[in-house]
Amino acid sequence: MEKVIGALWSPEEESRASFGDRLLATLPAALEAAGARKIRLNIRDETIATADPLVQRWQRPQQDAVVQFWMPSSNARFRQAVDAALNAHCARFALWLVCESEIIANTDHISQPGERTCGWSQASFISFLPDMGRSAAIAHWHSHHTRVAIETQANFEYIQNLIVRPLTEDAPAYDAFVEECFPREAMNDPRVFFDAGDDEAKFKRNAQAMTASCEAFIDFTRIDVIPTSQFDFGERD
Repeated sequence: MEKVIGALWSPEEESRASFGDRLLATLPAALEAAGARKIRLNIRDETIATADPLVQRWQRPQQDAVVQFWMPSSNARFRQAVDAALNAHCARFALWLVCESEIIANTDHISQPGERTCGWSQASFISFLPDMGRSAAIAHWHSHHTRVAIETQANFEYIQNLIVRPLTEDAPAYDAFVEECFPREAMNDPRVFFDAGDDEAKFKRNAQAMTASCEAFIDFTRIDVIPTSQFDFGERD
């Protein structure tokens, strides 16, 4: 089985709210009929509207939703039905084949299929520094940054997806996709985000450690970070 990440753009005349509702209503069933499994949707809805200050933007227009799924083969000849389902639901989509690493599994806030996961999900499309070799960037990400992200944040799910290759011709040149779930309060309170409570010294220490680690391998001129609501469909494992 192979994992695929998709960025979805809404039709120009459709609101983001309407687009998200339509995706939730019919896209999972259409993808399942096309052979996809373990489908996850990340929707930019009103629930996460107050997290807009956390958005980081490279793409203009920026993607309006994210879809994640598994299939036996992501090769184009076996993906035709999946692509048709996506084409029927959005104005544009971009797909990447990824290698998933489940750093922190969500075992505390498991939702029923089709229901919104509690809290919120930070969906990050990232690019590595252009003057840093891919192997060196991955080494920093896996050997140093992973520990920092675990120790300095209140994330109850943390999934790293290393991009293996783009599957569509116009896919932006990202190197990875990261998803982290946080408590709802972390949308507006950085002390909750950085797992510091009322400890100001811990907050500053955690925020500085995370910032330094990110700056060591991420190109912030080529990054799209979007707060989302997470929805899982079908089996999780």
